[in-house]
Order: sequence, then structure tokens, then C-alpha cells
Amino acid sequence: MRIFNKNLRLQDVTIMYFTALAAVMVILVASYQVPSSAVEVSSLKSNPSSSLPPLPMPFRVPLDPRGELQLAWNISYADQKIYMELRIANLKHGVILGMSDRGELTNADLVVLWDSGTKSYFGDAWSDSEGHVSLDSQQDYELIETKQAPNSCYLLFKRSFSTCDPRDYLIEEGTVHIIYGFLDQPLASLEQLNLSQIHTGLQRVLLLRPDAPSPTLPPDVQKLEVLAPNVIIPNQETTYWCFIQKLPENMPKSHIVMYESVITPGNEAIVHHIEVFECSPDVRDVPEYSGSCDDKMKPSKLNFCRHVLAAWAMGAEAFYYPPDAGLPIGGPGSSRFLRLEVHYHNPLLISDRHDSSGIRLHFTPSLRRYDAGIMELGLVYTPVMAIPPKQHTFYLSGYCTSKCTQTALPPGGIYIFASQLHTHLAGRGVRTVLVRGGKELEVVQEDQHFSTHYQGGFGIMEEMCVNYIHYYPSN
Repeated sequence: MRIFNKNLRLQDVTIMYFTALAAVMVILVASYQVPSSAVEVSSLKSNPSSSLPPLPMPFRVPLDPRGELQLAWNISYADQKIYMELRIANLKHGVILGMSDRGELTNADLVVLWDSGTKSYFGDAWSDSEGHVSLDSQQDYELIETKQAPNSCYLLFKRSFSTCDPRDYLIEEGTVHIIYGFLDQPLASLEQLNLSQIHTGLQRVLLLRPDAPSPTLPPDVQKLEVLAPNVIIPNQETTYWCFIQKLPENMPKSHIVMYESVITPGNEAIVHHIEVFECSPDVRDVPEYSGSCDDKMKPSKLNFCRHVLAAWAMGAEAFYYPPDAGLPIGGPGSSRFLRLEVHYHNPLLISDRHDSSGIRLHFTPSLRRYDAGIMELGLVYTPVMAIPPKQHTFYLSGYCTSKCTQTALPPGGIYIFASQLHTHLAGRGVRTVLVRGGKELEVVQEDQHFSTHYQGGFGIMEEMCVNYIHYYPSN
């Protein structure tokens, strides 16, 4: 068999040889892509220009059910930046943290820590419509500090709210869907990664919080803890646990001025949200009860305990009332009974876990100038408000007319100092606006990434679309 044409020149053979050699080199390089725009973690040195946040990380939340991935953060509104601290226990070959519109693994904004088997890298990345991951050409996550120990890691990094990168998530007020994932194998190239092929999870948080210092509590403040009575958390994914607690005998009228969560150590990743309800004063006695809120044999009088006093969701900080107002509790004409409701989210079906989580109420007998109240704004639930079938998007609007406000509100109006949006399974976005003279003056609250899984409320199968506003003075 003749391999070469007899007229083939030596120059041609040389060109063919080097062309083949170049092709082999391209294949070898493609099989291991050096992440040119990523940061090699082992080579990271202190960067004086990357100033650490001026305050400790005040906000934190466990991301996974085992609590092995902890996210904490701080906010600089002056610089429009968010500082994030990620603590990883039982680290294998890397971790992924990301944000997407509603928690999808596709078209997500990612930050990735991974190793190639010999070196570790940190970089800004994104996933496409099929979950394939690529390193972002514009690196907007800046690694500030890292500490590594055997099987664990600590990362401190920052990012601007808005980066002008179309592949990055715009951080704004409202619910943020945080996705995470664990890498069990080294990656020769980040482009080998597909999010659908690794262990991932989802957590929902409010990243942007009010930029205000915590008020000072009055010197005569007292505490009342409403806690689950050493409950054994059921080994099922979702449990709503109810407990009836009596107020102290002859408790005078007082003002709640602050409340905060009390979470049993070790259960931070299981206690999803907590609420305290006041029972109706028309119900003289509410029987003792500690059990599932969904138990058909529970006392029927529990259904008369629906007036919200306090609500907490995973990642939330303490709730303070304004200096001039407090939420009434105790005294003549009020109920002596409270209902605690704790939502346990236990997807790993952990058994024999005891819990005494709940809410700590801080109250004062020295009444403030105004009684605060909680008002429900939203829709009247009638068939007219029904959503037609097969709708991709459907808008419903409810109005509190001038006739209503003139009747229900004091002549001087009210001051709204907080609000809590609430829908059930169909809710995707909620907006409350203030209208005067036919013109929208301001947005009271808006959440375009709303999630029914990041809130408290009533029965999930009874659809709702409301806003619980906190206000004073209360009539």
C-alpha cells in the first residue's frame, strides 16, 4: 500500500506533522481547561482593598437539612454590596451556591468552590437551560478570605446588588431562592458539571433587610416564653405542631415591644417557622393540647385561636415595635390563652429528635402611647375571584375603597411600620400600594419572587392572597 504520493515534498510532510501535533495539543488542553478567570484558593492572599464588613454577620440561616452548610451575610447599602460567609462541614470536593428566579437549577447565577484533584478554585459561574455549568467571563463574586481545615471550609466573599451582567441575579427586596449543591468528585473542568447530576437543595431567605439599629428596650421589660413542651419531632417531612399555653393569672394589660425566636440547639435546620396566636376572648376556656395541628381529634376550640401575636420564619431576626407603640396582651377583655404553632421541616426523616423551640415575648406593663394592631388586606374569597384553568399568569386585585378607610380608620390615618405578605400554593408575586386621589403614591410592600414555603399562615389548601400590615393606632 502506498502511503505518500511520490511527488510529496519534505516541506509538505513537515507541515502535516506539525498540524497533527497541534491538533493533539488542542485535544489535551480541552480535556483540562485551566480556569483562567477563577481564583486559585491556595494562592489567595490578604487584599487590603477588599475591606471586611464593618459589622459582624448579623443574618444567618442553615441551608441544608443536616446543617452542614451555613450561610451568613451583612449588607452595605452605602456601597450597594452584600457580604456573604459560607461555612461548610464535611467538605469533599466542592460546593455550589446560587440564586435563580424560583429555585430552578437552570439559568442560575452561581458561585462555585471546586477542586481538580490537586488544586482548589473559586469562581463566578452560571448554568444554562439544561443545567450545564460554565465559568462566567465577568467575575462579580470577589473572594476576600478563606480558611480550610480537614473536611471543612470557611469562605468570605462579596458581590454587588446589581452587576450589569445579564447572567447574574439582581439582588432586590423580597424572597430570594438560594440553591446549593455538593461536589463528591474532583472536576478536571468546571464545564464537566451538570447540576442535575449532583445532590442539590433549596432554601428561601430575605437577603436585604432594613438598615436600622435595634431599639433599646425599656428597663421594666419582662419576658414570656411560649415554647413547645419537649416535643419529639415526628419522622415525617412536614409537621405542624400546636400547643396551648395560658397567660399568667391576673396579667394586667401590657404592650409587647419585641419578640424573638428560641430554637433548640441542633434543630436550626428543622424548625422552619413559628407563630403565636391569641385565642378569642369570647371563648372562656380552651382545653390543654399538645399535638398535630392537623389531628382531626384536636379540640375544636383551637379554631378560635387565630389572632396573630408573633410570627417568625427561618433566617428572620428579632422583631421590634416602634417606640410609640406596642401590641396589647393581657388585661380585661383579652383572652388568657395562646396557641403556639411550630412548622417542622424534616425531609431526612430524622427520628428521636426532641424540641422545645418557640417564641420569647418581651413586654412591658408601662403602656406606650398607642396600641398597635394587625390588619388583613386582600381579596374577598368568592367564585368571582376563581382562577381559570390552564393560565400561565393571572392577576387578581383587591381594593380597600375610600368609603371603607373613612369608616374603619381614625381621622388622622394610621402609620404602617411592617407588613407580611401571604398567599398559598398559587401565589407567585404580591404587591400592596397606597392610592390617594386615584394616584399610586408608594409601594407598601412588593415581592415578585414570592414563595408560599417561606411564610406562616393558615391551611395551605385554602387559597389566600393577603397582606397582614402592622400599624398604629389601633381602633
